Amino acid sequence: MKKTLVLGASDNPARYSFRAVHMLKNHGHEVLPVGIRKGQVAGLNIHTDRPQAPDVDTVTLYVGPQNQPGWYYYILDLKPRRILFNPGTENPELERMAHERGILTEEACTLVLLSIGQY
Repeated sequence: MKKTLVLGASDNPARYSFRAVHMLKNHGHEVLPVGIRKGQVAGLNIHTDRPQAPDVDTVTLYVGPQNQPGWYYYILDLKPRRILFNPGTENPELERMAHERGILTEEACTLVLLSIGQY
């Protein structure tokens, strides 16, 4: 299955990133949660560093555009096949940078894509 890095992962059950990690894992995807606070979600440690992760298929964003610039080169250097911009994370600058590197982008909800079998 597709390895997914969840940027903005949280151990707070009220957060969509929490739900996304659980749902991705339940659908059989390898998940790497990355966030700003240590914790656990779906039995996985939330990385607060910038772990090297070979073969990332998808980076799914749960970080607002105002907080994304510090993550640009980390995301792009992972060379994912695609970046998913969940609602509220849309960022034309990062989308342009990704396209220049041959990375697909999609403005879509991870939870919806998984629910309808289009992930």
